[in-house]
Amino acid sequence: MTEPDERPEGEGEVPTAEDAVLSHVLDAIRGGDTPDVVPAQSSTAGYAEFLAVEAELDRRWPETVMEPSLERISALVDVLGEPHRGYPVVHLTGTNGKTSTARMIDALLTEVGLRTGRYTSPHLQRATERINIDNRPVTPERYVQVYRDVAPFVDLIDAKEGTPLSKFEVLTAMGFAAFADAPVEAGVVEVGLGGRWDATNVVDGTVAVVTPIGLDHAEYLGTDLVGIAREKSGIIKPGAVAVLAAQDKPVADVLLERCAEVDAQVAREGVEFGVREREIAVGGQRLTLQGLGGTYDDIFLPLHGEHQANNAALALAAAEALVGAGPKQPLDADVVRAAFAGVSSPGRLERLAAGQGVPTVLADAAHNPAGARALAEALTTEFRFARLVGVLGVLRDKDARGILTELEPVLQEVVVTASASPRAMNADELGALAAEVFGSGRVSVEPTFSEAVEQAREVAEEGGESGVGVVITGSVVTAGEARALFGKEPS
Repeated sequence: MTEPDERPEGEGEVPTAEDAVLSHVLDAIRGGDTPDVVPAQSSTAGYAEFLAVEAELDRRWPETVMEPSLERISALVDVLGEPHRGYPVVHLTGTNGKTSTARMIDALLTEVGLRTGRYTSPHLQRATERINIDNRPVTPERYVQVYRDVAPFVDLIDAKEGTPLSKFEVLTAMGFAAFADAPVEAGVVEVGLGGRWDATNVVDGTVAVVTPIGLDHAEYLGTDLVGIAREKSGIIKPGAVAVLAAQDKPVADVLLERCAEVDAQVAREGVEFGVREREIAVGGQRLTLQGLGGTYDDIFLPLHGEHQANNAALALAAAEALVGAGPKQPLDADVVRAAFAGVSSPGRLERLAAGQGVPTVLADAAHNPAGARALAEALTTEFRFARLVGVLGVLRDKDARGILTELEPVLQEVVVTASASPRAMNADELGALAAEVFGSGRVSVEPTFSEAVEQAREVAEEGGESGVGVVITGSVVTAGEARALFGKEPS
């Protein structure tokens, strides 16, 4: 960023670039064109500094770009004193379900009595969500402090390597540094993109979790499922325990080959662990799970969808593997019940609004056809809407047609829009695709997100006073904007 062109009137020093950013951000917070909300635990100035740090990070090459190299991140964590080595790690990859599964693992380990650090991506509303200590996001002030602590070392590696570190590489190092400083007793780390070459893969996970693998990020990972599986299998390290979700056979074969290659122990969904019973309940579902240490019954999970039950089984097996639970020493059943009962997964079929005579509003971060399919199934089996209207905002690098096709059977109408992301698909372009899938009579286009939501609520209300709803989906960004619109705090 350049220095201000002119000295301000009156006495005093010339403002620095950081001062200029802070001033701009303060103006926005106080009521500019795009006001932000200061968290309750932060001061206005402290939050402004956090946003200024985010602006600094955003000048780096984007985290959506994956380069097949761990050299820069390895060099950075080395000069930081290897902050990722001080605690055992559960490392997660896959296509869908990683964040929900990570949150469940975190809840289980916390309930067992461990102090945890969780690193996930992307965030819904605020970057602080990515770095969690004790199941809570770090404060904006702590985020700034961690960044300032690592920044001199980042500059050192930038100069040494020639190619600057990416935003995601810096964020990953910040997460590890925050965990080491806490200190935590266990880390739960979600990959950003892929596996083998992802910046998080400098860790050697004690437990490697692979959620269901499908097609996503095709521009980076390709469309060959076997190739994608091979890339993701790279997080399975020698001597680790690999906890594997049910997969298509070609994918499963690749994962098992990797386990054999590095002598990793294997726990497979449907064989060593899984969902034994599932019953839909008010506010979620009641489960009986087969874990590595035995059967755990009467588990209430306050999340919707069969996919979340499968995520719960995966999380249970991963937590058991990390703490060494088994048939001779299972986890305490009451501990498992308490952990799952307290789980939340914001933006995953989350109820944002409901009341007498107004539509129920749900938000879901489904951003690929597999996620949309899981969403559609949950909406069909666990809700009884007489009329359901969708609000859809998709990123331009995603399979928008595939998402629309999966949602078409469960939505009476759809209002397409565009999120605030620079990667958002143009609303008119998305509307043309939606018209091909739904028919033009069932599609409306409203480029402004808040107005799209209001329009969808009005359309839903045409179905009467009961049994009507709106589901806001299409991307993590869209779900995050929905949470902010309805006044939900990041968590």
